[in-house]
Amino acid sequence: MEIVKIRLGNLLLPSNILMAPLAGYTCYPFRMLAYELGAGLCFTEMVSANGLKYQDRATKRLLFTTEDEKIKAVQLLGGNPAVMEQMAGSGLLDDFDIIDINMGCPVPNVFKSGEGSALMLDMKRASAIIRGCKRSGKVVTIKCRTGIREDEMFAAEFARMCEASGADMITIHGRSRSMMYDGEPCYREIEQAKAAVNIPVIANGGIFSAEDAGRMVSRTGADGVMIARYGLENPFIFSELTGIPCKKTAFQLLTEQMELTRRYYDETFTLIYIKKLAAYMMKKRRGTKRYKQRLYQSGSLQELQKVTELIFGEI
Repeated sequence: MEIVKIRLGNLLLPSNILMAPLAGYTCYPFRMLAYELGAGLCFTEMVSANGLKYQDRATKRLLFTTEDEKIKAVQLLGGNPAVMEQMAGSGLLDDFDIIDINMGCPVPNVFKSGEGSALMLDMKRASAIIRGCKRSGKVVTIKCRTGIREDEMFAAEFARMCEASGADMITIHGRSRSMMYDGEPCYREIEQAKAAVNIPVIANGGIFSAEDAGRMVSRTGADGVMIARYGLENPFIFSELTGIPCKKTAFQLLTEQMELTRRYYDETFTLIYIKKLAAYMMKKRRGTKRYKQRLYQSGSLQELQKVTELIFGEI
């Protein structure tokens, strides 16, 4: 696929390969890794607007960033237009250039609370949220799905509403809410949404190789792709797609991730995060399953370092 820059307001994304916001994974260290390998934009983990409103400590930790992160994007979850507008314009988000509104999360407790993909059923409220967040003066992007059920797809109509409400870009996960994370992406729905608007449309879902990314763009006409779980399994995908050279090994990447995480987070967080990331990265590596138990049982960073070297250092 062709790699191009994307203009969002006064921002210029260096590539049209984006990393999805993933709860528990897209913390500051991983975002910096993805940027190093060629990602054009990375997002924080999903941040609850209500959590920010009530000064929840764990929620605020999700906002950690530094000046080294050149383009900063936060993904905000919420269903109350007033609260979303208040948080979008609050000092808590001063460091961020982009607010991505989660209108696609299919998880039952999120959906039942009227947030995430539930907003696709209430376009008036969704529009009010977008307009309110735009009053922050920041770039506003949307992440949504193709619809609610396989027999109820309306991505084009929803995209038109997003654009009319002031959204600068929309990312469409090519599955309905009922499909969750399984099944063939609905390429036609993304294609129709792309044809319906003038703002950039990014395609997401079912991308597990460079070939999948190329197929997604060719079948939808999307302006770029958003990598999700495969970015954890193979962070090198960003380098493969963009052509930005990377001579580091998987073990070197993990070691650097551990060092960067230790610099800004406590040991408990570092242990949990590196174990999760290593578990993803070892998924298709032959002969590594025998180390999985030792990985999860590592009780110190020194022990974890030794196990990751056994898993990744010998290949």
